[in-house]
Amino acid sequence: MSYLKKNLNLPNALTFLRILMIPAVYITYYKYPDMRWISLVIYLAASFTDFLDGYLARKWNQITSFGKLFDPLADKLIVLTVLYCLADTGYVPWLVFWLMIGKEAFLVIGALGMLGKKVVVKSNIFGKAATCLFIAAIALVYPWHNVTAIFTIGNVMIYIALAASLLAMGIYAWEAVKIPSKS
Repeated sequence: MSYLKKNLNLPNALTFLRILMIPAVYITYYKYPDMRWISLVIYLAASFTDFLDGYLARKWNQITSFGKLFDPLADKLIVLTVLYCLADTGYVPWLVFWLMIGKEAFLVIGALGMLGKKVVVKSNIFGKAATCLFIAAIALVYPWHNVTAIFTIGNVMIYIALAASLLAMGIYAWEAVKIPSKS
């Protein structure tokens, strides 16, 4: 079976669509500053495709090499893109963006190291919680409203999401270190 035929399915199409949504979020955020809610809608739709593609891949037993590589990559890139936009326009502290960049770089380097040892570290509840918290927090701090209380709650949630994300990274690192390699 060819690589293309093996990887051509709806879950992977949704992942590819999410990758295409990344520049759409960025462009609409900056091109239409008075209507930034458009980029938020695109981001939320992309977040929904993240849930949907994983669900469908598992339900239909369509887990592929493409999905294993590009699904988490798309997730990381869209969150980092949105955090960059929000930090650049003062809605989220730059510290959050830079900590997430550092965390993702650490995970990518760690994953490459584990790949050579044929070790796979499964996702954990803290990583999934961090993803959900980031989606909610980003929706609250996005500049689609002028309600200070909503913005404040969103910023608190951003830090909670960041903490959950860093905790998940620590657990991934711990799990990776204690799993024996499958050479």
